[in-house]
Amino acid sequence: MSGADKSPPVRFRPHHFLCSLGFEGKGYSEVFTANMTGIVMDRLRAPGGDEVVIEVVGATDDICAPCPKRRGRHCTSQPKIKVLDRAHASALKLEPHERLTWGQAKARIRAAVPPGSLKTLCAGCEWEPYGMCEKALVRLHGQGA
Repeated sequence: MSGADKSPPVRFRPHHFLCSLGFEGKGYSEVFTANMTGIVMDRLRAPGGDEVVIEVVGATDDICAPCPKRRGRHCTSQPKIKVLDRAHASALKLEPHERLTWGQAKARIRAAVPPGSLKTLCAGCEWEPYGMCEKALVRLHGQGA
C-alpha cells in the first residue's frame, strides 16, 4: 500500500468488495444510497481511489451503517449475508482485519472472479439478478491486469 490516501480506512465486510464494483446508485433507502455513493463514487471511483485503504471486517461495516436491515452489528438477513461473506472471503482470499487498497482489491477480483461466476458466488443476493455486478466484472476484466 502506498499510503497516498491519509483518510481512515473504509471498513468492508467481504461481499461488499463486489457490491462496490457493481454499484450504480441504487440501494435499500435514500440514506443508504447516499452513504454508499459517498464511499463508492466519491472515494473509490474518484481520482486516486485505487489508493483508498479498505479494512476487512466480519460484521456490519461502513456501507451497512445506515441500512434499514441493520440490527446492531448484524443484519435482518444475517444467515444469507454470512454465506455471501464466507464465499467472497474465500474467493478473494480475504482475512479478518486485513488491509488492502481498492486497487489491490480490484486486482484480486480480476484474478479470482471470472465473468459468469457471480450467479454461483453471489447466490441468494437480491441484487444479482439485475446484472449490475456482472456488467462491472466484465468491464474490470476488459481493463487487463
